[in-house]
Amino acid sequence: MSETATTTQPEQQKQEPSVARASGSMAIATIVSRATGLLSKVLLIAVIGAETLGDSYQAASTLPTMINELLLGGVLTSVAIPLLVRAEKEDGDGGESYAQWLISMGTLILGIGTVLAMACAPLLTKIYISDSKDANPELVTAFAYLVLPGIVFYGLTALLSAVLNARHVFGIPTWAPVLNNVVVIGVLGVYALLPGELTLNPVRMTDTHLLVLGLGTALGVLVQASVLFPALKKTGFKFKWRFGWDSRLSEFGSLAFWVLLYVALGLASMTVLTKVATSAIGTLVAFNYQWLIAQVPYGVLGVSLLTALMPKMSRAAANGDNESIVRDLLFGNRMSAILLMPFSALMTVSGLSIGLAAFAWGNSGVDGGTRIGLALALSAFGLVPYAITLLQLRVFYAMKDARTPTLIQALIVAVRIALLYLFLDISTPGDASQLAVGVSLAMSLSFVFGAIVGQIWLRVRLGRLRTGFTIWTVCLTVVASSLAFGAAKGVNWLVQDMFAFSSLIVSSWVEVVLVTLIGLPLAFGLLAAFRVPEMALAIAKINRLVRRR
Repeated sequence: MSETATTTQPEQQKQEPSVARASGSMAIATIVSRATGLLSKVLLIAVIGAETLGDSYQAASTLPTMINELLLGGVLTSVAIPLLVRAEKEDGDGGESYAQWLISMGTLILGIGTVLAMACAPLLTKIYISDSKDANPELVTAFAYLVLPGIVFYGLTALLSAVLNARHVFGIPTWAPVLNNVVVIGVLGVYALLPGELTLNPVRMTDTHLLVLGLGTALGVLVQASVLFPALKKTGFKFKWRFGWDSRLSEFGSLAFWVLLYVALGLASMTVLTKVATSAIGTLVAFNYQWLIAQVPYGVLGVSLLTALMPKMSRAAANGDNESIVRDLLFGNRMSAILLMPFSALMTVSGLSIGLAAFAWGNSGVDGGTRIGLALALSAFGLVPYAITLLQLRVFYAMKDARTPTLIQALIVAVRIALLYLFLDISTPGDASQLAVGVSLAMSLSFVFGAIVGQIWLRVRLGRLRTGFTIWTVCLTVVASSLAFGAAKGVNWLVQDMFAFSSLIVSSWVEVVLVTLIGLPLAFGLLAAFRVPEMALAIAKINRLVRRR
């Protein structure tokens, strides 16, 4: 036993510094990725608009990511990385042959899946938008034929990133999506320069506009995957095609089944959401864009928090130390509220202005920006419950339990689907603004439900969780954020009244900048004044990131 301790501890010490050194680059890469992704979406809605063409492209472009998750991506983090790490330790070649086999078999499976998906493109379109009176099935199918090859490239990106992470390389996989966004931005520039417009009646696969937009989207994912090969080669990895079956996968069959079922439930949820959203032109675009904006603070702050906590919780679970797991869960829940509630408040009080400032230009217009802004403002409360729910599910995974997260996912999806059809029923037919708000509310409310269910389930599993302490912290963040952004909105009203901006977009930009610059620092300052313990740790983390460049 002592020998095991002496061998594993130096390994951990050797690995942890590499993660620490990469954390600054990963944080910057995440910010750049989110920023370029948001820019590409802003350009997309400006170039192609938020109605039939925009909805059709959005519906088709989500297919490869969802199908890839169902085929392979969903099991990757739960199965592939542990297998790679184990092979690296046990195999005489450091796990290289096993990694070769994983990439080879993954490419084969993804290739077969891509061919099947393309053959079923009309059926996928029918399932996706069968209830829509305004969507263009021919256009969605045409886009699907062009973007579905992205399944292979998305899968390869995930596989190669897993191999790199197992070899303690974290920076390059984090930067790769930035190149995808840059390619898409370039493609949109080319599309905007093309003469004429995309023909909708009839839809022709030879239409230059269709080919540029569809193939350009797939090209972005290809570039994202391609840049990982040189990084992998730089680690000393030599690729060779290897096929067949490896016995080590059989012991992970049960885990893979539950994770695949988890992803399948998510696919079912998004399919229903897409069908509901395409009932009114512009709804799907509004939901996707408000979700993209809401994910920015979580992608930068929440993901880094999960990344830091997962190894700790996994080690505690391996040691049967439930007390440490509860302590890490409590810390994660409180930090999620402290870091994300001010951003949730910002999007609530100025969501409409954010939508107008970012999207009320080009072909989108004021109506498109208003739909996005309203959906964002009325559903931003779901940001903190979303982060807490994902943290709770990671606790179960740390305990090698993939079954419970799937059962919780099933409950969340059931509530979400019920809410989606409820809001569809009570919305005015054809009113995209009402339906966009309803769809966004259904997503946020389902995560509130998920956070409550997850906390109860963990209470049964782990015992006392000090939930009251978490609720008290959430209340403090709500009070601090309300006071801060109330003051920020007051300053904005004074400035708007003083200058009386004639342009709606200029006025919106002024509000976004003022409320952000005043509200966020004031909210975090009030939390520090309230002596919330985790604020000291958060400030220290920010200072470290700043010093690292």
